[in-house]
Amino acid sequence: MGTETGRLLVVDDVEMNRDLLSRRLEQQGHSVALAENGRRALEMVRAGEFDLVLLDIMMPEVDGYQVLKEMMDDPVLKHIPVVMISAVTEMDSVVKCIEMGATDYLPKPFNPVLLKARVGATLEKKRLRDKERLWARSLERELEIGREIQKSFLPEELPRIPGWELAASCRPARQVAGDFYDAFALPEAGRIGLVVADVCDKGVGAALFMALFRSLLRATATGDSARQASDPAAELLRAVRLTNDYIARTHGRSNMFATLFFGVLEPSTGSLLYVNGGHDAPVVFGSGGARARLLPTGPAVGMMPEMAFEVRQARLEAGEGLLAFTDGVTDARGASGRYGEERLLTLLREPYTSASSLLDSIEASVSIHAAGEEQADDITLLAVRRA
Repeated sequence: MGTETGRLLVVDDVEMNRDLLSRRLEQQGHSVALAENGRRALEMVRAGEFDLVLLDIMMPEVDGYQVLKEMMDDPVLKHIPVVMISAVTEMDSVVKCIEMGATDYLPKPFNPVLLKARVGATLEKKRLRDKERLWARSLERELEIGREIQKSFLPEELPRIPGWELAASCRPARQVAGDFYDAFALPEAGRIGLVVADVCDKGVGAALFMALFRSLLRATATGDSARQASDPAAELLRAVRLTNDYIARTHGRSNMFATLFFGVLEPSTGSLLYVNGGHDAPVVFGSGGARARLLPTGPAVGMMPEMAFEVRQARLEAGEGLLAFTDGVTDARGASGRYGEERLLTLLREPYTSASSLLDSIEASVSIHAAGEEQADDITLLAVRRA
């Protein structure tokens, strides 16, 4: 330690102290600026860049306490380390400053060896913190790029179906999400694929597998073999099985899987074929609230190859809707505990004007329940309503 040099600001109302300290610091290779009081010190740190401030406590106009407080309250200045200058008799004041955020202290009169050691150590720590912040900013930028790329995996717009309304939303808990939704036209004339899925875990790993699950399901459900098929139930089952087997066989060591709901809607009749792979049961609801739950028809997808899945059928009558969601909704935490399914089902009994207004109502209800608590899991919703 003691080899680091930097740009330092010495703040002391006694000219002799300023001169003595600045000369010794300059002999050690530092660039030194001087401030005769706290007001001038604040002007200088806001106007320039300093690696360290050596700050006297007792000064006229603005004392060391006020300078330190303003620096610690400023999101930019709080990263500049502050070493307090104090007499031996001012130790209680030094302790107060350390509690306020000061990095260290130097006793008067100044000992050259101690001065070099403490200034050098403080600058070395600052360099390390600066590197950490730079790395964190670069990581944040990479995650932001990843978030924008991931958004492109969600449909830019939902299919427009005469007599039907579709709405969806995905609110990640972090920069990238493990949840996703999808809605797309299938090769069979007029049919629509509806997907809501939740990849296990959170963060970058889950986001990478989210892209893989979504792409596999889309490719197998809309590829050439699907175009040549005439049995929508068989093709739905094939898409889920192929996705499951590929993930389990190719990426089994990653222990990544997803719960998912994959439905095939026939808009002309309201018929809905579906596979529920271990997912929270979507709700079929009407004006009186929930009418049916679409329970799991197989395990989570990607856990093991050749798992058994079953296709089942439901129907959406005129005026009814389907709500699919991930457990980020029901598991949302607030002061009273989990949000829970009962709150969600209660909302479905209330009148709403559109599928999108229903999702708005659910998201607002979850936010009110959380009351400022940090979002712990991704929140994804998909609503379909028959006019």
